Amino acid sequence: MSRVLPAGKRPRLVTAAAVLGLLSPLAACSSASTAVEACMGKQATSATPGELEGTYVGEADAKGVTITLKASDKGTGGTVTVRHWPTGSWYKSELGDTFDGSGTWDVVGGTGSDAYGQVHLSFTEPERFLQDDTLDSLSIAEDGERVYLYEDDDPDVCPKFRLRPT
Repeated sequence: MSRVLPAGKRPRLVTAAAVLGLLSPLAACSSASTAVEACMGKQATSATPGELEGTYVGEADAKGVTITLKASDKGTGGTVTVRHWPTGSWYKSELGDTFDGSGTWDVVGGTGSDAYGQVHLSFTEPERFLQDDTLDSLSIAEDGERVYLYEDDDPDVCPKFRLRPT
């Protein structure tokens, strides 16, 4: 015979099981792949310039940012145009000064079992940036319908600097 206890008198084991049930989706986000998948889709091991070509707008920390990738007829990339792109190595902790500019881009496929595809940016306007002067490498994710670009800075959480296709 089972006995129903009042809500305030439920055994601690039942309460602990309920809490664990609520936290289990959070435990699933502990790997880089799962955290990215929760926001944008699977991390891509590679992509072609044709798949990446288009305009992307920022979400979360990248709100207001726009990047347009145009594929060239040859090679692994093409030309890039950005609006409100972050400057300085501090962009990782907060967005501040931004610039509008252009340059070139290349797509690099992952090499190794845990490597993923990336878009490498090289700015020529307004001036050439040195390494760490601006965000110049973006990872690629896809959800089956769309391709996303993002900064892969913390594998345990949804990327804060991410761009979705328009």
